[in-house]
Amino acid sequence: MKVLITGAGGQLGGALQRQAPSHAEITAIDVDDVDLTDAAMLSAKLDAESPDLIINAAAYTAVDKAESDEELAQAINADAVLLMANAMERQGGKLVHVSTDFVFDGTSSKPYRPDDQRAPISVYGRTKAAGEDHLRNADLLVRTAWVYEAGGANFVRTMIRLMNERDTLGVVADQIGSPTWASGLAQTIWGLVDAGATGTYHHTDDGSISWHEFAVAIAQDAQELGLIKDIPTINPITTADYPTPASRPAYSVLDCSATLETLKTTPVHWRENLRKMLKEEAALG
Repeated sequence: MKVLITGAGGQLGGALQRQAPSHAEITAIDVDDVDLTDAAMLSAKLDAESPDLIINAAAYTAVDKAESDEELAQAINADAVLLMANAMERQGGKLVHVSTDFVFDGTSSKPYRPDDQRAPISVYGRTKAAGEDHLRNADLLVRTAWVYEAGGANFVRTMIRLMNERDTLGVVADQIGSPTWASGLAQTIWGLVDAGATGTYHHTDDGSISWHEFAVAIAQDAQELGLIKDIPTINPITTADYPTPASRPAYSVLDCSATLETLKTTPVHWRENLRKMLKEEAALG
């Protein structure tokens, strides 16, 4: 099976390559290889590679910057997805597209199911929803949230850096979601591919918390592993205390029950995967 992975240099792109099954012949591309905003270049690359499967792990993820850069976000998060879907239509292949909890407005009081109505409240969320709309019935959509990986650019590593620099931190406590270890997400994606799954699925780690609760847990485990010397004071703040250009869903927990049922797996709690990631981070030095 010939597989083309986009976003090769990102957290998920790297994890997908490391977790790839032996029967997958992997070609991984990133922005240095193909400009996703260049339709002619992207189409030519897709036709030249002629993969059986595309896993699109590339995205414009600068949530706040997207508010003033909607054209670029649209080109990467939606227009490029249409080109990939069209290429798979021509070649008889399948597109696996990774999307986000930001397609929901965050007003729910229970975890969002794959078929729940979308109502994005940011440019990032709207462009990701537009990308979803380009998928065919034969394709696979996997939504996730709060992704992190050792060595990547993410909340966990940002917190560790700040905890080594400051005695006091303020972290938002009124946004609730579920962290996701990229390695676990990659395993799920490959599992859904091997199961022949189509349609929409969700994957996050088990459990729901606020960013503040996540930061407290990061501090505790990071100190045990020697990643920080002392645990700073971590104060809970509100979204209003930390205004940003983009609105964020207050509650974006995803219902992953259909994914677990399809793969016949049990959920892994976010705290367990956080410890795994931090051990990897410590090993990186």
